[in-house]
Amino acid sequence: MSKTVKLRKGFDINLVGKAAKEMVEFAPAQTFAVKPTDFVGLQRPKVLVNEGDTVKAGTPIFFDKAMEQVKFVAPVSGEIIEVKRGEKRKLLEIRILADKEVAYEDLGKIDLSKIDRETLVDRLAQGGVWPHIIQRPFGVIANPADEPKAIYVSAFDTNPLSPDMAFVLQGQEAYFQAGLDALTKLTSGKVHLNINGDEQGSSLFSQAKNVEINRFSGPHPAGNVGVQIHHLDPINKGDLVWTVNPVGVAQIGKLVLEGKYDASKVIVLTGSELSKRGYVKTISGSAVTNYVKGNLQSGHIRVISGNVLTGEKISMEGYLGYYHNQITVIPEGDYEEFLGWLKPTTSKLSFHKAIGMLSFLNKGEFKVDTNTHGEERPFVVSGVFEKVLPMDILPTYLFKAIHAEDFDEMEQLGLYEIIEEDVALCEFVDPSKNDLQELVRSGIELLMYS
Repeated sequence: MSKTVKLRKGFDINLVGKAAKEMVEFAPAQTFAVKPTDFVGLQRPKVLVNEGDTVKAGTPIFFDKAMEQVKFVAPVSGEIIEVKRGEKRKLLEIRILADKEVAYEDLGKIDLSKIDRETLVDRLAQGGVWPHIIQRPFGVIANPADEPKAIYVSAFDTNPLSPDMAFVLQGQEAYFQAGLDALTKLTSGKVHLNINGDEQGSSLFSQAKNVEINRFSGPHPAGNVGVQIHHLDPINKGDLVWTVNPVGVAQIGKLVLEGKYDASKVIVLTGSELSKRGYVKTISGSAVTNYVKGNLQSGHIRVISGNVLTGEKISMEGYLGYYHNQITVIPEGDYEEFLGWLKPTTSKLSFHKAIGMLSFLNKGEFKVDTNTHGEERPFVVSGVFEKVLPMDILPTYLFKAIHAEDFDEMEQLGLYEIIEEDVALCEFVDPSKNDLQELVRSGIELLMYS
C-alpha cells in the first residue's frame, strides 16, 4: 500500500550556485576513467586489460575476485592509455582515450516476458549495469547470489544544489520503465518508487507502472533512500534490500531495450565559483577539465564530484564519479579567521543559533567555502544530531558505540539502517567537527568482516 510521509526533522542547505533547468554546451571530454575506489566494498579487483588495448563501450575491464560474476566495463570505446596504481599496487583507475564515435559491444536485447530471474541476473552482471544495484545494510554492491525482500528507488535528491532528476531523465521514459520492469523480476517483494511529495511531480515518476509509489516531503535528507526505507520498512538484522538510483534504473533499461551498455547521462554543473552553470550531456567517468577550466570566477577553488555533503574532492584534471550526477565548485577554505564564530554575521551558514552566528536571520542563499570554522574536538552531547536525522535511532550513542567498537550496541542502535550519506547532515552540524561519515563506514566494516 502506497504511503505519504511528511518529515519534519532535517535541514535544507540553501547555497549560491544553483543551475537553471537548461542544457549548456561544452567541448566533449576526450578521456574517461573507471575508478575502483568509486565502488564501496570492492575487495580484490582483477584487471582484464593492458595499456594499449582497444575496447568498446561494454567491454569488461576488471572484476572483483570476491564476486567474479559482476563485470566492470568500459563506458566508451577507445584505447586504454593508463592502468594507474598506488601503494602496494592498489588499482586506482583505468583511463581510456575515447574514440570520436562510441562503438558498443552487442550484448543482446533482453525479453523480460521470457527470461527467468537467474538468466536476467547474469545478463545484468555481465552487461556492466549491476554496480548500480546497492545492498542495504552496508551500502555495498549487491551480491547476484542474493534475493532482496524489496527494492527501493528514490526519484528525487534533496542534497545541496542537487539535480532535478525528472529533468535529467527527460526523454528517457521508456528506458526508465524498462529498468523498473527488470527490477520487479529480481525480487519476490515490491519495488518502491519514492517521489517528492512537495512538488507536483513528473509523469515520468508519478505514472510509472508495476511499482508502489510513495510520497515523501520535508527538508533534507527526505530524498535519501535510507531515510525512506526507515519509514516504509526498517531494516533489521538479517534483512536484505536493494537500492538503485534513477540514472541507474535508466541504464538498466537501455541494456534491456537496446542490448548495449550506454553510460551516457545528463549531469548538472553547480557552485558559486562557476561562471556557466546548467545541465550538460556527458558519459560516466568523463574528465571534468572541459567543464571547469575557463569557467571559473576565481582561482582558489575546490572541485567536487557530487554534492558538498557527500561528494569527492577531485582536481581540475579529475574524473566524474560513477554514481555522481553533479559537479560542484566552491571556494577553498584554507584560512584562519580573526574572532571566527564570535564575530556577529548573517552571512555564515549555520544550523546553530550561537553567538555571532545569525544566519537564521538570513532567508536567502549562502556562499560557502570548505572551511570547517573549527577543529576536531571531543564529542559533545548536544542533541543536535537528533534534530536533523529523521530516523528513530539515537545517533549520538551510535557514534559512541562505533568509537568503542561495541558490536552489540552498534547493531541495537541502528547501524544496519544507515550508510555515510544518511549522517552527512549530522557531520555538517556537528559542533565537534568529527568525520562522522568515515566513522560510520569504519563501523560498517567492523560488522561486515567480524
